[in-house]
Formats: sequence, structure tokens, C-alpha cells
Amino acid sequence: MALGSRKNRSPHPSMWRDKSALLRSGLVSVGLVVSLVGCSALMPGGNLGLSPQAGDGPGVTEDSVKVVFIGTDLEAVQEITGFKTEPVGDLKAQVKALETWVNENGGLGGKKMEAVYRLYDAVNDSVAAEEQLCKQITQDDEAFAVVLTGQYQPNARPCYQRAQTLMFDAALMASDQEFYDEMAPFLWTASFPEYGAFTEAQLDVMKEEGFFDAANGLGVIAADSAINKRVFEKIVEPRLKEEGVSSEVSWIDTTDMTSLFQTLTQAATTFRNKRYENVMFLGGSRMSSMFDSASATVQYKARYAMSSFDNPTYFVNNTGQISEGVTEGMVGVGFHPPQEVGDSMSFPNENEKVCIDIFAESDITWENREGARVGLPFCDAVRLLKAGADELSGDFNAWNWAKAVKTVGGDFTPSSGFGQGLKTSNAAAGGYRVMRFDEECKCFVYEGEERSFNE
Repeated sequence: MALGSRKNRSPHPSMWRDKSALLRSGLVSVGLVVSLVGCSALMPGGNLGLSPQAGDGPGVTEDSVKVVFIGTDLEAVQEITGFKTEPVGDLKAQVKALETWVNENGGLGGKKMEAVYRLYDAVNDSVAAEEQLCKQITQDDEAFAVVLTGQYQPNARPCYQRAQTLMFDAALMASDQEFYDEMAPFLWTASFPEYGAFTEAQLDVMKEEGFFDAANGLGVIAADSAINKRVFEKIVEPRLKEEGVSSEVSWIDTTDMTSLFQTLTQAATTFRNKRYENVMFLGGSRMSSMFDSASATVQYKARYAMSSFDNPTYFVNNTGQISEGVTEGMVGVGFHPPQEVGDSMSFPNENEKVCIDIFAESDITWENREGARVGLPFCDAVRLLKAGADELSGDFNAWNWAKAVKTVGGDFTPSSGFGQGLKTSNAAAGGYRVMRFDEECKCFVYEGEERSFNE
């Protein structure tokens, strides 16, 4: 069947009698956490109007710079839900390996990197918990920089900004350049793309793959946030009108797990009643897996436009938890191989080998690509931090580091992704590949050559 067509899409009756479908709805309060913690992943603005300041930044001494790495503990969530994901290995040892590599290769502008590892419990995620973690890192540790994973609450990044702590976002955060500007000069990602450019690319691929051809339109699932609304109003809505696509957006309340599931279910009901055959997700938050669970409760099925933001490996590793036929025709933008293609592509590729070799110096290896999905972004963050620090002149602070990294960042390619995005934004991933679910291998694969987000 051609990918642009959607014949025989009526729900399979046996699916609704299947125990796993019922289990999904019963586990939603904890199951959604794995997708990952509190999905208010898109923050409001909050620029504090911080002006460049003289003096070294926090955590900087005459001979050292303190950097904190946050790891996210999902073991309890997996035990509760039974959801599967590849182990990421000993993250504390991986952080130590990066510290060793930096200090054996000139440090950070001649200063030793002092690395600290902090583990964050995803089960107990909340605004208060992330505020407490931020204070621990900025006040107790007095970190110059923090590498973030799993920090999705709306207060997290503004908290670090207020403390003048440089942030490297290793979480799959959907941040557009306007938000980076609001957080300037403190927020960067060394692994992922700027969200506006990503969205334009996703729409291009969707058009190529027939998502705009369906007579019955397109449902848009979007987390209710300032960034999301900005991207929808400036990019998505005008494009869909230009293409003549009948569509409707459902704004998802990510305040807590109850409101999240309720609004996703309402969206599924609306799209079912309108007979929409296609769905796209806007804003990251890994809502595709959650929407599948919500759709199962109202007997709605659709073709999903997928991306790296949507936790593709969930649909590979948890076949007993997903709806029958939900992977049929999945396609979209892939920019983060460890989170999507697994071993369907040889590991490591040329970009990945840069960081794989760094870890190998400390005898750290992975059996497969998915296991390196945290280690590689950690490494990217350190590489970018070092690149800027080695060119820094004057006081060792975030403002001078940002100026320095802009002089060399255009040549930086993520080990965990593609392209060179720092030429035009604060996000390092500048390229992507078309990602498709292959029914034969039951996995995601890449098709075609690498493309630029700036084309």
C-alpha cells in the first residue's frame, strides 16, 4: 500500500478486547512518566534582562571550572510499568571519563574541569523538585555549567539563568531561537536542532510523504506553551493554509498527568469524529506514545508523523504496550540516531566515533547505539564547552564564552547527530535524515542522504 494512502484504517475489533490496551489506560498515571517526566517540556519566556557582567562566573577558580552533569533515573518507572529501554551504562563513570579527557588535553582554556554527577529521580519530578535540584547545583555546587537531561518543568532553565549558570541542554527539549535569545547567553544544545528550522523540515517531509494529500485532513497535537504557540502561528498554521490542508490543533494541558491524559483523549475523540487520518506532534514532550494510549481508549487510529522528539524507540522496544497497527506508515525527521535507528545503521558512524573514541580511552564501550543515547550528548556538551573555553579571552564567564564559541562553533558537528547548526543558532544539530518505520525489521531506518535544516 502506498504510504500516502490510508485504506482499511477502521479499528480492529480484537484490539479493544486485548488486555494490553486496557493495561495502557490503567498505567497512564505512571506510564506517561517514561515518556519522559512531567511533559511541560516547553517553557514560557522569562528573560531577566541580564547584562554582560565583569568577573569570572560561578564555579570558576584560578585553576579549575566546575561542571555538573544530571542523569535521570528511570529504573523505578520501568519497574512499575514494564516499559523497556536499553540501559545507558554507568553515567558517573562516563562523566569521569570526559573529565579525564578534557584535563589530559589542555583543560578548559587551561583550567582543569571539575566534573560532578547528580542523579535525578524521574518518578518524583515536579516544579518543586526541579527548583530544589537547581538550587543544589547553583548554590551548593556553585557550578559554572550544567548538562541537563530530563529537566522539563517550566521553572528549570530560568532558575539556572538567574544564577548565571551556563546550560547545555541534553534533554530532547523543543526550543526555538527566540527562546534561546530569551535565555541568552546561558542556554545551548550541543546535540539537537533549533525548533523552528526543525518544524519547517518536518512539514516538508510530511508533504513528500502524503500527509497533506488526505481528503479528511490533519490533526495537530501540540503542548500548550508559549514556544509551541509561537511556532504553530508563525510556521505550521500558515504552511497548512498554503497547502490547502484541512486541519485542527488540539492544545494539550501538560500541567500534570491527569490533565495531560484527559486533553490527549479529548484530542483523539475530536480527530476520530472528524475522521482525520493523519496526526503530527508539535512541541516534543514525547507525546506520541501517550497519544497512542489515549487513542486506544476511544478507538481512534491514525498515521503518525514522527520525529526524534517523539521517542521513536518506544515503539520498537514496547511492542506489547502499543496499539495494533500504530507503526504503519510512520515517517518524519530523524536527527538523533541513538534515539531512533538503533542497530539498523552500522555503529558507530563517523560522527559518533569522535566520542566513542574518547570514552574508549577510559575503557567505556556500548554494545549498541541506543545504550549511548546519554553518553554521546554528554560528550557533545563537553566538546562544545571546551571549544569555547579554549578560545575565551578575558574573564571566564558565560558572556565571554558565548562570544568565543561563536567564532569556532560553525565547525562543530554533534557526535550524536548531523550537520553544523551553530552557524545560525544556539543549537548544534544542523542536519537530519528522513526516518521511516520498517515493518520487516520492526525498527526505524534512515532513507536518502543527509539534509540541512537551513535549506
